[in-house]
Amino acid sequence: MSVSQERKRLHPHKFTMWVALASIVMMFAGLTSAYIVKKANSQWIEFELPTVFWYSTLTIILSSVTMHLSIKSFKAREMSRYRALLGLTTLLGIAFVVLQFIGFGKIEEGGMPLFGYDSNPSASFVGIIFGLHGLHVLGGVIALIILFLRAYIGNRKVYSSTGIEIMGTYWHFVDLLWVYLFIFLNWM
Repeated sequence: MSVSQERKRLHPHKFTMWVALASIVMMFAGLTSAYIVKKANSQWIEFELPTVFWYSTLTIILSSVTMHLSIKSFKAREMSRYRALLGLTTLLGIAFVVLQFIGFGKIEEGGMPLFGYDSNPSASFVGIIFGLHGLHVLGGVIALIILFLRAYIGNRKVYSSTGIEIMGTYWHFVDLLWVYLFIFLNWM
C-alpha cells in the first residue's frame, strides 16, 4: 500500500467512534419515536420547558465553537491557546450539565415530577431523553478533563491530532444531538 493510500484510510479509533455514534443515533431515534407514539396517550400533559434549557443550548453550542478552535490551535502547534480553549470547552461542558440539573429542578418545581408514582409520561420522557444525553455529555466532559490534564502534564514529542480529533467529533455530535432533542421537545 502506498503512502497516499495509507493516509486516506480511516484511523481505527475514528472508525470505532463513528460506529459508537451510529448506535447512539439509533438509541435516540428509538426514544424520540416512542415519544411520538406515547404522546397520543390520554394521560399526556403538555408543558413548556424551562428557560434555563435555552441557556444550556447556547452553552453547548459555544462549547462546540471552542472545541473547534482548540483543534485548530493544536494542529497549528499553538499549545497555550490549545490549552486555554480546551479548558474553556471543559468548563462550558460542566456548565451545560449544571444547567441541565437546574432545568430538571425547575420542571419538578412546576409540579411535574420526572420520575416516580406521581410522574406523567411526558415529564418522564423528558427526564429519560435529557438524562441520557446528559450522561453522554458527562462522559465527554471526563474525556475533556483527561485531554486537558495531558495537555499540561508532560511534553509532546509527537503532535498526533487523532485523539483530539476524535474528541472533537464526539463533542460536536453531542452538541448536534442536543440541538435536535431541544428542537424536537420544544416544538413536537
